[in-house]
Order: sequence, then structure tokens, then C-alpha cells
Amino acid sequence: MLELLVASLSLALAFFALLDGWYLVRVPCAVLRARLLQPRVRDLLAEQRYAGRVLPSDLDLLLHMNNARYLREADVARAAHLTRCGVLGALRDLNAHTVLAASCARYRRSLRLFEPFEVHTRLQGWDDRAFYLEARFVSLRDGFVCALLRFRQHVLGTSPDRVVQHLCKRRVEPPELPEDLKHWISYNETSSQLLRAESGLSDRKDQ
Repeated sequence: MLELLVASLSLALAFFALLDGWYLVRVPCAVLRARLLQPRVRDLLAEQRYAGRVLPSDLDLLLHMNNARYLREADVARAAHLTRCGVLGALRDLNAHTVLAASCARYRRSLRLFEPFEVHTRLQGWDDRAFYLEARFVSLRDGFVCALLRFRQHVLGTSPDRVVQHLCKRRVEPPELPEDLKHWISYNETSSQLLRAESGLSDRKDQ
């Protein structure tokens, strides 16, 4: 019995020491919770909220939430969001998947130790290759938007149009993208062209 306990503790220690253990646990848990315990969201463009709190493990040397933690929390919230609105299920039905192709973050105010917050995630639209999502970190102390993150979620194996059509059982025109999002998309395309030219791969597209 003691040997089994020691072996289990050793495996747990190795899991968290060698791998990003909490991340690998939290994302599947968020997906299962969204699938089994939360109601389905029928409106693809509806905002969804995911609650969080700044923990000691989230802090940097300045004692506020590390900038990398925003991306991690947004990952968890985004996985739950895409599950509840049915996008992940539709991708599975179509034998397709999605990968993060680009992201950007704007930090407006620090989140402090034990400060409660919500991640407000919404789908802003899509084009022929990707979904575009926004995540806002809102402090529950005063409602201030502490950070705004934007994501390009590239679809592989099918197209965003087919995913939406599978969900809605009809053809749906994508909404008009906000002007600032269009500028960000243009920046990404220009950056890709420059990097392809530097690499001698001017005819090859990014993911």
C-alpha cells in the first residue's frame, strides 16, 4: 500500500514538474463542464463569461498577474466557449480541427492577488479560413476592462462556412468585421508575406 502511494505521488510530481499539469487538467475539465453541466448557447455571436480569480501562482515579480497567464485563462475560456456554442462538436462531426494561428493582447490595468475577474469571450466573425474571437478580462471589483485579447482560430480539414452551416442547418453570411479587427488581419497578412519572402517561400501560405 505504501509503495503504491509513493508511486502515485511520484507520478503526480513528475506530471506537474515535467508537464504544464494544471493547464492539461483545466482545459479538458472546462470542456466537460461546458458540455455536460452548462446549457447550449444557440447564438454563435453571443458573449459568454468564464469566472476566475488571481492566485499566487499567477503572479510575476511585480505581484500582479503575469502577462502569459492572460493567454492561458483566455485559452480555457475559449475552449469552454467553442464547446457551448457547438463549434467543437461540429468540427468533430466534420473530421476537422482548429489551431490558434495568431493572437494579440492589450493590457490596460493590472489584476492583483485574489482579485476576481471574468473572461468575456465572443465570436466576432469568420472568413474563408478562420474564426476571429475576442476575450475581455473584466474586473469584478469595478467592471473595468483590464485586458483585451484577440485570436485568429484557423480551421483545418474544412472551412468556417461549413462549420456554421453544419450548426445552423443553412447558409449563414458572416457578420461585418469591426474596423480595428480588419486592420489586425491586414497586419497579419503583411507580416506573413514578409516572412515568406525572407524564407524564399513567397508562394506558400501560412496555416
